[in-house]
Amino acid sequence: MAAQRLLFLSPLLFVACGTPAASTSTATHNATAQDVREAPPCPIVGGDSANHLIRDGEVHFKNLWRLSDGGENAEAYWNPAGDRLVYQRRGGDIKCDRIFVTDTMGALQTQISDGRGATTCSYFMPDGKSVVYGSTGAVHENCPPKPDMSLGYTWAIYGAYDIYHQDLASGKTVPLVTGPGYDAEATVSPQGDRIVFTSTRSGDIELWTCDLQGKDLKQVTDTVGYDGGAFFSHSGEWLVFRTTNFDETNLEEEHANYKRLLKENLIRPHSMEIMVIKPDGSERKQVTDLGKANWAPYFFPNDERILFCTNHHSEGKTMNFDLFAIDVDGGNLERITYEESFDSFPMFSPDGRYLVFSSNRDSSNDGDTNLFIAEWQ
Repeated sequence: MAAQRLLFLSPLLFVACGTPAASTSTATHNATAQDVREAPPCPIVGGDSANHLIRDGEVHFKNLWRLSDGGENAEAYWNPAGDRLVYQRRGGDIKCDRIFVTDTMGALQTQISDGRGATTCSYFMPDGKSVVYGSTGAVHENCPPKPDMSLGYTWAIYGAYDIYHQDLASGKTVPLVTGPGYDAEATVSPQGDRIVFTSTRSGDIELWTCDLQGKDLKQVTDTVGYDGGAFFSHSGEWLVFRTTNFDETNLEEEHANYKRLLKENLIRPHSMEIMVIKPDGSERKQVTDLGKANWAPYFFPNDERILFCTNHHSEGKTMNFDLFAIDVDGGNLERITYEESFDSFPMFSPDGRYLVFSSNRDSSNDGDTNLFIAEWQ
């Protein structure tokens, strides 16, 4: 999730959630709007039919809707009822990510964060009436400084990030998980009992869980490298996440370089793989072994397969990210999207009928990333 777009240009940088830079969409439409049937009404009020943007090979997309048009919109996640989304957005006068929600009356851009600092990685709580998200607002009035690009492409792990809880009706916002170091990338178990988040409170970037009140903190992972962007399985029995993939032939130097950057609150995300683990920290297993950057994983409704974003198939175009699917045991790799730029942040609706994701397809401006919903088949 924090948050949440990868390698390595940079009009689009959702820093905390590890978002790669967006690229310019070069794919052409499969057909003109007049050549394809209109999609039925969108499951999120206000979405426009976009069936003409379904690319050749995207056989799992029965219908497609566009929810935004312009700016950098990403990490959209469903509420438990499947009729609202919470997401992050920047663009125009908004210079760093802010949190927005849709409503059932058609408002697609209602900002709920207060405009201080940077925000990232929002998620609905089980009641559907409140959300959690990461914010640096307690420390930063304005956007935090960007990473020093002389060090190459890096993600900033701002120590000012804490996790907040907001009631949507009243707007009341209170700290949920705080402390020294980075706390962000919170998502909630479909079982409604635990939150998983990414934290540097142990000295490395690890997964932690807590209860819905931000108490009973438990460390999940404990290996050198970035472990983050986790989601629970629907059963609540597993976590899927991204992790640093070190070069085993040069491990000592790789670890040293990682730790050196971490002291500067930076990580280099060029090589990541998908893992699963039990919430108690047992049975850590590697799912992908593809090389390059594999991230933004999410379980299929039956918990037997995983959707994720990857550029492993991209030859020379490191910014060509698509959605792929894979069995939890690493078998049956399948390409899902065929956009020649960027598709990421997939999440199935609670009933499994729809998929929300972010894409550069048909962007009006370089770097625009918009929200789309596909009816799955």
